[in-house]
Amino acid sequence: MEILMPEPQIYVERTLAIIKPDVIDKEEEIEDLILRSGFHIIQKRKLQLSPEQCSNFYAEQFGKVFFPNLTAYMSSGPIIAMVLARNCAVSYWKELLGPSNSLRARITHPHSLRAFYGTDELRNGLHGSLSISSAEKEIQFMFPEAILEPLPTGQRARDYLKLYVKPTLLAGLTALCKEKPADPMIWLADWLIEHNPNKPKLQYHISQ
Repeated sequence: MEILMPEPQIYVERTLAIIKPDVIDKEEEIEDLILRSGFHIIQKRKLQLSPEQCSNFYAEQFGKVFFPNLTAYMSSGPIIAMVLARNCAVSYWKELLGPSNSLRARITHPHSLRAFYGTDELRNGLHGSLSISSAEKEIQFMFPEAILEPLPTGQRARDYLKLYVKPTLLAGLTALCKEKPADPMIWLADWLIEHNPNKPKLQYHISQ
């Protein structure tokens, strides 16, 4: 019986994450949790938004009762904006964040980031894009220089695998056989990160 396998494709999705003013002192701790959850931080920026910039960023919330408090809160101090990448980044980041109301999150999603770092419905510690389209807009807002290319599929994906993934993996496995480390999986993972031909560069911009 012939089993039909799907065509190989590459799925790399981006989403925007923000560490809000009241938990910016937990930056390293939160970033460690992000990385251990399978995300790559491909861009990072520390900045302080003006009330007007916050109003523009949260334009879809304009007219709601909490809007003035939201813009005041988000402009009250520096924030950390990050572009996160992984398969299904938007949905996984939303799942990791938990409900927007931190009080509700502590009841329904006690292990979520907002349950742990948030205070209430407004001060929930972290932001995440709601959809792929909103992620693209928000990334462009926070990182105007960012280039969001279409995801490779079909022949482009196969070419990418042939040109970058397979040679790099083969070289890594060859080096692994020569090195014979005590923990081969960790060693190989570190080697692949170090020798990634398309290794993204973290971009740090600090503006006050």
